[in-house]
Amino acid sequence: MQNDILNKVTILGSTGTIGQQTLDVLSRHPEKYSVYALTANTNLDGLLKQCMIFKPRFAVLLDAGAANQLSAQLKAQNSKTQVLSGMAGLEQVASDADVDTVMAAIVGAAGLKPAMAAARAGKRILLANKETLVMAGSLFMQAVQAGGATLLPIDSEHNAIFQVFPRNNIMPPQALKHLTDSGVKKIILTASGGPFRTFTQTQLQHVTPLLALKHPNWVMGAKITIDSATLMNKGLEVIEAHWLFNAKPEQIEVVVHPQSVIHSMVEYIDGSVLAQLGNPDMRTPIAYALGYPNRIESGVSSLDLLSIAKLEFEAPDFVRFPCLQLAYDALNTGGTAATILNAVNEVAVAAFLEERIGFTDIPALIANALDKIPAETVSSIEHLIAVDEESRQFAATWIASSDTLNQRALAC
Repeated sequence: MQNDILNKVTILGSTGTIGQQTLDVLSRHPEKYSVYALTANTNLDGLLKQCMIFKPRFAVLLDAGAANQLSAQLKAQNSKTQVLSGMAGLEQVASDADVDTVMAAIVGAAGLKPAMAAARAGKRILLANKETLVMAGSLFMQAVQAGGATLLPIDSEHNAIFQVFPRNNIMPPQALKHLTDSGVKKIILTASGGPFRTFTQTQLQHVTPLLALKHPNWVMGAKITIDSATLMNKGLEVIEAHWLFNAKPEQIEVVVHPQSVIHSMVEYIDGSVLAQLGNPDMRTPIAYALGYPNRIESGVSSLDLLSIAKLEFEAPDFVRFPCLQLAYDALNTGGTAATILNAVNEVAVAAFLEERIGFTDIPALIANALDKIPAETVSSIEHLIAVDEESRQFAATWIASSDTLNQRALAC
């Protein structure tokens, strides 16, 4: 009977960094939350271990073969967890009537459909998947409002903004007609600057995946870590902030803050600037969203300002890190431009990690795609998925051509 009063949580992408940190926070509050479903892409072993510890009602693997293996292994352990597979399985556990909260932490475009299912079903959505808003901001926000869902951002920057946003106005802030309706002048997103903040253009041309994966402050997955190094991560956050807070591009400023202590700020029309500070640990925004409007313990250590001693700020360099400008350009263009940006970036980052292209090739490829693929008015999710596929194919062709050129150069 006690289980009926617990908040039932589905974690989409439970074996990833955000998923694991969410489970860490949940494990600190067994009297408040129960794990309803856990999902992964192909990480069978990781999901099996999580299922044995947290005993969810459902487990989902995108790959059907891996799902069959997981089911057999769970049965051998006398587990009652039911195993589902594919996109249909993800959408089911995101929208099931028994689910209260959905942590949307699947990386990439694969997280779009289950997040939409949760929105349509009116769930409390903890959104850690950037691509949902970047690809389908207008459609997703419409689904949130139509379904009566509650949308809480997990990105440390947007979560920080949400924490210092005025509470005496229309909530959630996505419902605002204009940002200034709340007395807010602009949003200030802070960026660590990544591991190459002080690198010259020449040095950036010789960056390796091993170097790029060493973020100075945050522990994140490989794709997000590379995005942080190129500042594309901040560019995607600019697009997210536009949809989350109904802010115009010119009302969203990016400031490089190497210490990553101030996670973002809000400037009000009266001159006040409010900031949220904390140690760089994603369990803080996760706990805030899980407990909202109350606060719960997260396991994060206290911030020691005396040991930090100073906080530094500088303007981002749009020349050395053009991905940030490309994101602003896509936002200003509108339509499917952000979908193109996101899809090509995903392919480019994967190719960089495989050492098929260089670090500076990532923005070059994205710029080329935005120039060659026309932006269209968004009509449906199916339309966006088609544009996403077209953009990925464009990127794959570009990379294949690059491989051929490199092979010819080596032969010479």
